[in-house]
Amino acid sequence: MSILEEIVDFAAALPPHRALAGLDFGEKTIGVAVSDRLRSVATPLETIRRKKFTLDAEALLAIVEAREIGGLVLGLPRNMDGTEGPRCQSTRAFARNLSRLTDLPITFWDERLSTVAAERALLEADTSRKRRNEVIDHVAAGYILQGALDRLRNL
Repeated sequence: MSILEEIVDFAAALPPHRALAGLDFGEKTIGVAVSDRLRSVATPLETIRRKKFTLDAEALLAIVEAREIGGLVLGLPRNMDGTEGPRCQSTRAFARNLSRLTDLPITFWDERLSTVAAERALLEADTSRKRRNEVIDHVAAGYILQGALDRLRNL
């Protein structure tokens, strides 16, 4: 099992000089962001339209391979009071299923407000509503990944 709850354990399991991927896992989409090899900057990449797990995992693992990703950070959508609801359970289930298909270390990052921050940034950039809907998930994934990268840098 390559799921590591603690960011410190995740950091210890990461291969050197490999980029990370951040995922914003939703009911209909998976937003994907990637870091550079130095793990300093998260860049929104794309949004995968969810179909069924095997196809979603295939699309994700293709990105992992093409970009030589060394670890995955999944946004964990906790409730505002810090408790975990049904969305956290489905994110954890996705991580468990994914961990059976890859040896990559996987961790979670508290994603509260990442979509709000992404929405605000897109509004400030004067992005059209149609374009915001197209990019919101991978921009949110960028916020999730950047939060984890900043934390990793300060360990």
